[in-house]
Amino acid sequence: MSKKRVLVLSEGFGSGHTQAAHALSEGIKKLDPSISTRVFELGSFLNPKVAPVVISAYRKTVSKQPKVVGLLYRSNYKKQTHRLAKFTLHHLFYKQTIKVIEQLQPSAIVCTHMVPSMITSRLIQSGLNIPLYTVITDYDAHGSWINNEVNHYFVAADIVKERLIEKGVEDKKITVTGIPVHPKYWQQSNKEEIRTKYSLKDIPTVLIMGGGWGLLHEDSALSYMTRWRENTQIIICTGSNKAMMDSLKSNPLFNHPNIHIFGFTKDVYELMEISDLLVTKPGGMTCTEGFSKALPMLFYEPIPGQEEENCNYFIGLDYGEMLVNSDTVNRWFKLIHDTEKLEQYKQKLVCIRDKHYSPSKCSETILQHL
Repeated sequence: MSKKRVLVLSEGFGSGHTQAAHALSEGIKKLDPSISTRVFELGSFLNPKVAPVVISAYRKTVSKQPKVVGLLYRSNYKKQTHRLAKFTLHHLFYKQTIKVIEQLQPSAIVCTHMVPSMITSRLIQSGLNIPLYTVITDYDAHGSWINNEVNHYFVAADIVKERLIEKGVEDKKITVTGIPVHPKYWQQSNKEEIRTKYSLKDIPTVLIMGGGWGLLHEDSALSYMTRWRENTQIIICTGSNKAMMDSLKSNPLFNHPNIHIFGFTKDVYELMEISDLLVTKPGGMTCTEGFSKALPMLFYEPIPGQEEENCNYFIGLDYGEMLVNSDTVNRWFKLIHDTEKLEQYKQKLVCIRDKHYSPSKCSETILQHL
């Protein structure tokens, strides 16, 4: 019997889609080592010179003109991507996709971004005979995710399933699995070992994320948090944004033994494990990783559209709130210093998580379909 191969396709428009792709790949291999998986950011693989330019332009638009991004998101919210747009995308950027598929000969294709899903759907219309599965990586369902050729959708929550059904997708083609996270998030890690590894203290700890695209500004809220630095450990992750990391390190406000500034790291799961509060952009992947660790969250600067919906979902679960002003900071920082109240709240969050989310479920369910 030939070995099953799963091709997982993503795109680099936001790190969450590709993180979900790798998380799914690792999850499938952990549950069934006999299955071979390959992950590609399809556009970057096919067009290594053009893709970085397109992604850079997208990043600048997100950071400089978020309202434009929101307007575009809402203007086509209920519609599938037009056939002409699919045709144009295919011939400009993705016409070599079929050669990749023919060379790898996958048993199934799983997409964690809407563009590879629509490109593969178009190939299926033209005669490609491979099961296509789509994992929606936000807590919303934009019309561009929908393609008639998709065999099954794996979605983050009941609200996403409802919105797909409203847009005409059959109930039987949708399973609520949650967004996949890397198997490292599936279990607890030893907190003392993590603190030793990073030279951290066993005191109330806040993890701040979102700097990779320059979206974590040195604004008043971030500066205000440093007022708590004498009795609060503050960890700031700036991702691959070295300029921001250097800027923060040179700022006297952030030069303190209880403030730790990290660049890119693959071990965010460890930092989440020892944190009491997550301050983040409400990207679907980061929120889900925080969710898997039952970590309360403060959300800042959501991009209009899917990030607003992500934010609304977790606030609705009582997993946190919007970071509005210094009063918000004070209230939550006080909470993590109140041992009894914090423990009660964390137990509540664990119960909510266990009711709505299982970190391994997406990988398990896709394996069942394979």
